[in-house]
Amino acid sequence: MILPAEEQRARLSAAVAAIRARTALVPEVAIILGTGLGALADEIDVETAIPYEELPHFPLSTVETHTGRLLFGRLGGRSVAAMQGRFHRYEGYSLQEVTFPVRVLRLLGAETLLVSNAAGGMNPLWDPGDLVLIDDHINLLGENPLTGPNLDELGPRFPDMSEPYDRQLQALAEAVALELGIPLRRGVYVAVAGPNLETRAEYRMLRGLGADVVGMSTVPEVIVARHAGMRVLGVSIITDACLPDALEPVDIQTIIRTAGEAEPKLTRLFRTLVERLPPRPA
Repeated sequence: MILPAEEQRARLSAAVAAIRARTALVPEVAIILGTGLGALADEIDVETAIPYEELPHFPLSTVETHTGRLLFGRLGGRSVAAMQGRFHRYEGYSLQEVTFPVRVLRLLGAETLLVSNAAGGMNPLWDPGDLVLIDDHINLLGENPLTGPNLDELGPRFPDMSEPYDRQLQALAEAVALELGIPLRRGVYVAVAGPNLETRAEYRMLRGLGADVVGMSTVPEVIVARHAGMRVLGVSIITDACLPDALEPVDIQTIIRTAGEAEPKLTRLFRTLVERLPPRPA
């Protein structure tokens, strides 16, 4: 259901007020931790942790490994807010609901969004466990989180998406990865609805469209963040090889295990990246 503009504003205001009653911290950076990637939370000097169920109008995480807390604190000397668990279209939420927390974090002051996910790898030269810097994306979710009345105070009716992922942040991430000795691929992420994994024919189609990795998240949050003027950096962890001519069955436990094994690399990358974030251009 698409909410009227005034109802959207009222819900956002209620969530912001509930958070402000618990913490005065103004986050410079918002972080979304994807499937199996919650350990970065251990690196944050947490001032306040708020379960999603205690925040008005927040969805609830129903996916395994998604803890369902909003963390406020400091990482690498910067004030941050981290979503320890995200939401997906396949859980039954509208994309307005999926992206609601991103708008809340923007209203709280966050200007930069770091987003991570677990994804299937379709590039035959890459392996499970590799990190992929998201250079661009394709939205195949069948809808857009900006559908409905536009909240002009958050962003324009027709936001430009020629550069959804910030070039300066990408260059910094590549420099940090090189310094840390972390291989970092660069490619295109495609978002599909899920929750089933894809067929051989679907992988061929997605690869033919120009995608390198496939997942069921990230794109809605990025669209809303860019609509609101945030700069965005995204990184995927490849959790399984999605090569149609050599496709093998995979289950969620394997995906979570592979993400967990690669997670320390992502933690080091994000922690150092936050430490070195350049000031936003005036």
